[in-house]
Amino acid sequence: MALNAKWDELFGGAAPSGQPASMTLAGLPAEDRGGGGGGGGGGDANLKAEEGPWHGAGKTSGELRTSTTTSLTDLGTANEGVTGGTAGFDSSAALTEILGTWKTRLTAVRDECGRLESALKSAGRDFGERELDTQRKIAAEAPTPSQKKEG
Repeated sequence: MALNAKWDELFGGAAPSGQPASMTLAGLPAEDRGGGGGGGGGGDANLKAEEGPWHGAGKTSGELRTSTTTSLTDLGTANEGVTGGTAGFDSSAALTEILGTWKTRLTAVRDECGRLESALKSAGRDFGERELDTQRKIAAEAPTPSQKKEG
């Protein structure tokens, strides 16, 4: 069965008559580049998975984790002795409560940044390894120059 006929069968004529079936990602139309997909904004129509951006995002998460840890330490240091120095004031209980909520929030941010650092770097390694594996498989299946002359 031809692709357009199969497309019509599956999607009820969603492909315009006489036009090849196409696919979109996130509802964005593919640019007309003779196939291979693509998206708005130009660039290469081929999907590429590289380790660099993922590793960079993981590194940034690690840096945020470090700065959040420093902020937690600074917050604790800045509030040492506050309750003793404000004894008898109504604001003492409020300051203690605020300190606790900020420690909780900053701890959650620090922990999430640590989790993301590991996850993003791991994703980058996985994408990079899969990209290399795919390139090797394609190269192994590609016809040699002598096979091209015979065909």
